[in-house]
Amino acid sequence: MIPLPEEIPILTCIWLGLNAIAFLFFAHDKRTAGRSSWRTPEATLLLFALLGPFGAYGAMRVFRHKTRKGKFHLVPVFLLLQVILLSLLIGQLLSRGS
Repeated sequence: MIPLPEEIPILTCIWLGLNAIAFLFFAHDKRTAGRSSWRTPEATLLLFALLGPFGAYGAMRVFRHKTRKGKFHLVPVFLLLQVILLSLLIGQLLSRGS
């Protein structure tokens, strides 16, 4: 078994939390879009999409929200960047264990 750094469970929880928050921000914005109430600024949505792209992308698909806006075509790019970074991190952890 590969020994993992102690920080991995904490970082995983933070990462999952950021994705959940991103999902909730997009869901809330979609819900308020049909009403005349306060909306989440696009810059805030994009920030959470950068930090939690899996949650943001999932919410965009589930709620069909912000899928036509040009700026939000960055969300899949953010997702791809996180996949690459996570792959590199996992590769580093695996090579350290051998």
